[in-house]
Amino acid sequence: MTEWGLTGAWSASRRRGRLLLGLLCAGVTTFVATVPYHRDWFDLWVYYDAVRHWTDARGGLRGAGLYDYRVPGQAYGFTYPPFAALCVLPLSLLSWPAALTAGIVANLGALALILRRLAEPVIRRHGLDRWTSYVLILCLLALLEPVYDSISFGQVNLLLLALVLTDARLLSTGSRWAGIGIGLAAAVKLTPAIFIGYLLVTRRWRAAGTAVAVAVGATLLAIWLAPGASHAYWTSALWDTSRIGDLGYVSNQSWQGVLARLSAPAEPDRLWWACGVVAVVGVWAYRVDKARAVGDVRGGIALTGAAACLVSPVTWVHHLVWLLPALAVLADRALQPPRRGRPLIAAVAVYVILCSYVVWLWRYDASGIDGFIGANTFVWTELALLLTLPVRPPDPAFRALSGGPVRPAPEPRGAAAATP
Repeated sequence: MTEWGLTGAWSASRRRGRLLLGLLCAGVTTFVATVPYHRDWFDLWVYYDAVRHWTDARGGLRGAGLYDYRVPGQAYGFTYPPFAALCVLPLSLLSWPAALTAGIVANLGALALILRRLAEPVIRRHGLDRWTSYVLILCLLALLEPVYDSISFGQVNLLLLALVLTDARLLSTGSRWAGIGIGLAAAVKLTPAIFIGYLLVTRRWRAAGTAVAVAVGATLLAIWLAPGASHAYWTSALWDTSRIGDLGYVSNQSWQGVLARLSAPAEPDRLWWACGVVAVVGVWAYRVDKARAVGDVRGGIALTGAAACLVSPVTWVHHLVWLLPALAVLADRALQPPRRGRPLIAAVAVYVILCSYVVWLWRYDASGIDGFIGANTFVWTELALLLTLPVRPPDPAFRALSGGPVRPAPEPRGAAAATP
């Protein structure tokens, strides 16, 4: 074939690829705009209405009104620490449409940062076309139930994951600022506190100290600015599970959710829950230490995300965005020859499960062996990731989460002098 023929065939192939990508974007946009599972920004409305109730209550920030708030006609209320309420406080100055816009923009910005942190190393490592890869991955992320639910609920999980991944980037480059993001995330919500444990297991003592200092400092700031709300949270609201919802509801995809569905309508056995948590933490610490030994920061973060979903008393489906680092690890592994088959199957299986809405088939009845298996599908997925997620030394040409090349280590002076 002539040079002109090769050029024409290449151009036609690129046009077909762009056409298919455009059709995929149109299909995903249509699905996202019309899917019947939109959550109507429920959680964002709870944040917004709770802080407005708080600031309008008698005594302002000096009172305890934040945790007296309940959604009209329901038992739900503000469930996060007072520092989270201080972060949301500026929304109370806005109208609801403006607050909704700010929440959507914040979540989309966090998703863009997550996409860069997780996808950029994979794209660069395997020499993929950047623009095409980003568009394709963004379409795939839009179909994930945890991502879709986080945005349509107006949740904070994507923002917290972005903070943790930023810290992982700082860890991979040896920055002295590592730990700030994890500390802030832990001060906003208790679940990300397990990443402080990750820093301790991997012997990142300085970063762990920074994270603890930031988390404690943010909590003390909240106690100083809002003593009444802080007292109400740490003495009563934290332990009041009725504010969160039914632990046995099928959306609770944690170890405690499994026990609650098995024991319903009775309360789940706390001893069984504690034994399961101890077992999960033991396996997690062992596997994270293995990842540390080979220098796999991405693998350690991914394992910690899976463990967080299992040990948290409540892991709603939208909390499963903590599994995105594990998906990135599986995708990276699947693209590496010669052993593509098994990691590729695992990556596709996890992705399809997280897109499937399968647990909702048992929304009204999770009894029986089919309910035990099907209603806890995401729990089994988390457990499988914790047990089998591959950990390996990072590619020497790339840092773990930065996507940038590593500077070569300088030669020892004596060796350089002795070299002829």
